[in-house]
Amino acid sequence: MKKAKTYKLITEITGIILSALLLFPFFLVVINSAKKSADIVISPIALPSDLGQVLENMKNVINNQNFSYWKSFGSSLLITCTALLLLTLFSSMAAWVLVRNRTKWSNVIFMMFVAAMVIPFQVVMLPLLSTFRSFSSFTGISMLSSYKGIIFAYLGFGGSMSVFILHGFIKGIPYELEEAALIDGCSPEGTFFRIIFPLLKPIHMTVIILNGIWIWNDYLLPSLMLGLNGRIKTLPVAVSSFVGSYVKQWDLILTAALLAMIPIVILFVIAQKQIIQGMVEGAIK
Repeated sequence: MKKAKTYKLITEITGIILSALLLFPFFLVVINSAKKSADIVISPIALPSDLGQVLENMKNVINNQNFSYWKSFGSSLLITCTALLLLTLFSSMAAWVLVRNRTKWSNVIFMMFVAAMVIPFQVVMLPLLSTFRSFSSFTGISMLSSYKGIIFAYLGFGGSMSVFILHGFIKGIPYELEEAALIDGCSPEGTFFRIIFPLLKPIHMTVIILNGIWIWNDYLLPSLMLGLNGRIKTLPVAVSSFVGSYVKQWDLILTAALLAMIPIVILFVIAQKQIIQGMVEGAIK
């Protein structure tokens, strides 16, 4: 009994330490967004003396012409929401077909999805740009510096993990439900959208949050496909406009980073119950 209590205490202390280490960067962003740039350089760890400075910094960031907060926010929102909608729909369809059609080829295709998860983005980013550039010149459809190009790229890069997660969940859904729907005259498409798709709601939330955090905070892919000075900028790319070659406006940089983080933090807090439920149900199934 004493050993169990000691083990529990050690586990709790370890968890507190790890949580503090993970939250420390976020803590620095929050406290330094309420300071002036000179105060940040002098003492970045000290608490702010005037909390009203954060409102002044936010006002300066939002009104800054180089940042264009609302335009960048709209671009990030459009890209993230559209990519998540397509990822959720197409990944669910693909996972369902792979689970219910148990053939040699379905196993091969599923293994290809799993293998794609371990390929680093840096390996394919240059071939990706070359392929999109060639496709644009051949078809006349612009895939670079456009919403459709980057959304299509996110659909490809996020599909592997989404199919993998949904595949494991769908395997736990009784096939008798689909057989009953087919006996009642429901088509395969109707069976999926009326029976299977609603049952995937818990795991859908997990897929949306995992992909949403990544897409919203991603910097490398938008900077490559949209350009740092293009007409379309996501929030992470727009934040980089405050980072100059010689002078860095740390008060504006950190405040802009805070403004970029707030929406996804709010989403995570609101949906954390569904995330945990989806993970638990997926593990049980």
